[in-house]
Amino acid sequence: MTIRVALVDDQALFRAGIAMVVGSQDDLEVVGEAGDGADALALVERSQPDVVLMDVRMPTVDGVAATRQLVTELGDRAPRVLVLTTFDLDELVADAIEAGASGFVLKESRPELLLAAIRAVADGTQVVAAGATQAVFERFRRRLGSTPGDDYERLTPREREILLQAARGLSNAEIAAAEFLSEATVKTHVSRILTKLALRDRVQLVVYAYEHGLL
Repeated sequence: MTIRVALVDDQALFRAGIAMVVGSQDDLEVVGEAGDGADALALVERSQPDVVLMDVRMPTVDGVAATRQLVTELGDRAPRVLVLTTFDLDELVADAIEAGASGFVLKESRPELLLAAIRAVADGTQVVAAGATQAVFERFRRRLGSTPGDDYERLTPREREILLQAARGLSNAEIAAAEFLSEATVKTHVSRILTKLALRDRVQLVVYAYEHGLL
């Protein structure tokens, strides 16, 4: 299956370079581009991408506002958003992830890392830059979390433990080894946790854990 990718970045030359890298892959296709977050919604509705590569800093409407609009307006139909940033500890990245982005990569990343991140986000089962995501939240979200509500209470003890391990950035394989479970069982547990907590993906587990004082 071909992964449809849209680019939203205010630098035309950068977009051209990314389009060349993405377009070189048999399983990836660039289906549209925009030069500002203000055009992101129209771009998505027109081109129906699976993943949007979204610059976090743009002059008119930044990637945070654009991501929030996509998630709010499109709900379950919203594509995955992979945020692009020029430096790793960017407070706007934390805001974008809270708004619904599925992860982030540095603009200076090697092409193979960017391509792997696009595939991971499209797959929806992996955390992109989990350790970096944690660092962002530890740096910019040091605050008392709200108490988990009834949704958390509906989790089983096993699900709560897996939630914490996933939020710490452990992969399915690592969780399986720690809990003496199969990877398939871990994947099922993570899927159930996401459903019970109404979360979009594993990156949102990191957000949930920090915002509710679980980490």
